[in-house]
Formats: sequence, C-alpha cells, structure tokens
Amino acid sequence: MGDYRGVSELQETPPAAPASPAGATGQEAPAAAGQPPVKPVLTAKAAKRANASVIGMIIALVVSIAAFLPIVLMNPAPKTDGYRPDINVSAVAQNAAGVAGFTPAAPDTGDTFRANYARWESGTGSGVPTWEVGYLTPRESFIALLQTRQSNPTWLLQQVKSAPVTGTRSAGGRDWELRDTGKGEKSMVLLDAGGSTVILTGSAQLDEFTALAAAVVRDLESGAGAAGSASPGSTAEATVSPSPAPSP
Repeated sequence: MGDYRGVSELQETPPAAPASPAGATGQEAPAAAGQPPVKPVLTAKAAKRANASVIGMIIALVVSIAAFLPIVLMNPAPKTDGYRPDINVSAVAQNAAGVAGFTPAAPDTGDTFRANYARWESGTGSGVPTWEVGYLTPRESFIALLQTRQSNPTWLLQQVKSAPVTGTRSAGGRDWELRDTGKGEKSMVLLDAGGSTVILTGSAQLDEFTALAAAVVRDLESGAGAAGSASPGSTAEATVSPSPAPSP
C-alpha cells in the first residue's frame, strides 16, 4: 500500500510544447516592449522608380494642356448676344387682319422692345382666337401681348395665371387693370380696346409694362394697327405662325 501511494504522488509533469518560431502561424511576432516599430526603407532603385512615375504623370499633364490650349485660343467666346430674329410685327399683323376680324395691335416701340415672335392663333384648343406678340424688354425681361375680340372670364384668368386684381395703372391716357401673382409675374389688362381685349403679361418691371402699354394705346387710337409701315429688310412670311383653322 505504501508503494502504491508513492507512485501516484510522484507523477511526472508532461513536458511543455516547444514554442513556435516567429512567422510559423502566418503572423509576425509583436515588437519587443519599448522598441519603436520598424520603418520600411526604400532602396535607391525603388525610390528612383517612384520619382520617375510622378515626373512622368506631370509631364503627361503638361503635354495634354499644351495640346488643347491652342484649340481653346483659336475658338474665342462669341462677343454678340446671339441670333436675334427680325420680326416685322406690322407686316404680320396685316396678314392676320383678314382672319382676325379686328385690327391687330402693332405698337411702334422703336429700338427699346424687340419682338421675338408675332402670330395669329386660331384658338383651336382654347376656343378664343388670339393675336400674340412676344417682346424682349430693355432689361432683357419678357412681356407677351395678347389681343382678342372673344375674351371670356375663364380665358382671361388663364392668361393672367389666376392673378387677382391689385389696382389700376394709367398708361397712354387709359386705365389698365393691374393683376399681380406676387411671384414676379404680373399683367396689365385693357378691357375696352376698340372692341377687343388686350393683355400684357410677363415678368418685366412695371415701368416697362407702362411703356409698352402706352405704345399699344397710341397704336389703337391712331387706327394704324396692321396698316403701320413695315420696317425695311424684314419679311412677314417668315414670322407668320397661325394655328390650323378649326374644323367646321
């Protein structure tokens, strides 16, 4: 019994497993405590290759700029305001007078307002035949002139973008109804314009509206309308754009 207890108490401790060498598990051994990390050092050849790549990119960029620069310099930006159509409002109004049933307004605005279209719309969609002229103002805004003998409340409200009446404004010795959307769009309406209704609508300033409205009144009162003289060098045929005639 004594021998048995001695053997069990004197069991040998198994030997420790040998330590794996650094890198055997695919991971680097941590740096020793207190030692700075090792910084990689490029060799002279590697540094030369890196510098050559950067210098090559800079040279390629300079060559590309030098190649395109002459093309840009040989095509300067245009100094004009672009193409401006020569619209002869009086001549187009003369052509439209026969189907309009009234004398379309062709106000003489001199060189201050430039027309960019003039046309007779037969009103196929709206049911209201309309004489229309678009004007560019001296401040490069826009005012559309619309004239008809068949105005109705629905059509008028559509043309002024549902703007309420905010007052009246005198132009050409006549009181025009002023409507303002409050968002930059405004309209001046002359309800009794020689048996027709005239609407000026757009985003221009009120003084520009007043100037154009006064020219419209002068034209209506003179009775010239479409009978106004045509400016030289322009043709009416190029500006007439009537809508298709309504089906009977």
